[in-house]
Amino acid sequence: MDGENSSVDFRHSASGFSPAERHDGWWLVTTSRAQQLPRPSLSLHPSQGVSLGDTVTLRCHLPQPAAWVELFQDGLLRSYKDMDKHQVMAEFSLVCVKLEDAMKYWCQYRVLEPPGVSEKSVPIELVVTDHRYSPPNISISHKKIAEVGTNVTIQCCNQGYGGIIFLHKDGHSAPVQHQEPRGGGTATFILVAVTPADSGTYRCSYHTKASLFVSSPLGDSVTLEVTPTPAPPGAELVSRGNLVVAVVRGCAAALIFGLGIFFVIDAPSLWIQRDESLGREGI
Repeated sequence: MDGENSSVDFRHSASGFSPAERHDGWWLVTTSRAQQLPRPSLSLHPSQGVSLGDTVTLRCHLPQPAAWVELFQDGLLRSYKDMDKHQVMAEFSLVCVKLEDAMKYWCQYRVLEPPGVSEKSVPIELVVTDHRYSPPNISISHKKIAEVGTNVTIQCCNQGYGGIIFLHKDGHSAPVQHQEPRGGGTATFILVAVTPADSGTYRCSYHTKASLFVSSPLGDSVTLEVTPTPAPPGAELVSRGNLVVAVVRGCAAALIFGLGIFFVIDAPSLWIQRDESLGREGI
């Protein structure tokens, strides 16, 4: 573990290693009365595509300054870092990642005045790609184009390694589906009632039974293109006919409305003309 501030890398149980050895007995005195503080958050950089031998940085983001920050690895206290009073982030580096580094991590922090300890952060998983495993094979039921509303099947085969098979879509940081095949190494993923949003490039990977945090490389890709359902023959003519009917009906309604207004406005003058005509005939 490397960082700007002093840090220590070790493997002890969270309860077995006492920071009191570093902080003059503060830990033993205040543990029972320490206040519970808001949890920090832990991020991984890079977040995916980590291979054996790479360097990874874990960043513990604090909601407030702290005296020191602790990093846990699968329930064990892996490292701690003393903090300056204005710092709100602690960095821990894993240099030359090994298989034993592939597991869950979380962090927490402690303050002195008043004494307090935070909740543990939400765990994150460090998944390491081991290129000694063969990439999985992939196939798709629709070779070229799929219409909206159809079901598309994608199959991935990990050649009998077992474990969990993941379906990835380019542009998505997390797998879109995963499956643990029974009695074989083939997973069948069904995209139900596809829409244009399902268009894209898909690949597969798998985690072996030996270690669920060790991944195979991504395999070859397949591309899915989803297009709107074509209109049935004659639909365009029917649509045009309906448009003409609608226009004619609209014109007729406007004409009737106009005639109605005309008669309402001119009715008094027509009655006057009728009365004058009858008067002349009487004379």
